[in-house]
Amino acid sequence: MFVVLLKFSENKADAGQHMDGHNAWLKSGFDDGVFLLAGSLQPGLGGSVLAHNTSLPDLEHRVSKDPFVAENVVVAEILQISPSRADARLEFLLS
Repeated sequence: MFVVLLKFSENKADAGQHMDGHNAWLKSGFDDGVFLLAGSLQPGLGGSVLAHNTSLPDLEHRVSKDPFVAENVVVAEILQISPSRADARLEFLLS
């Protein structure tokens, strides 16, 4: 399981021109069953994605295809989590 932090870079002002591509990238991640949740980092720091059912190299490749990452609107950081306990509703995340 992974947390992807997408923190705005100095090119934050360019976000609007890449928003459609970024949203299509998010949709693809959800459609592929890799992304579980996406949202904004507050206050206005960027975004985040919760991902599973993938390997670190595959996720790194996927993240590199995000137009926000490719155009340096955000800088990506991927945190890998090895869950050992979960609420019953999230047991599918346990390895």
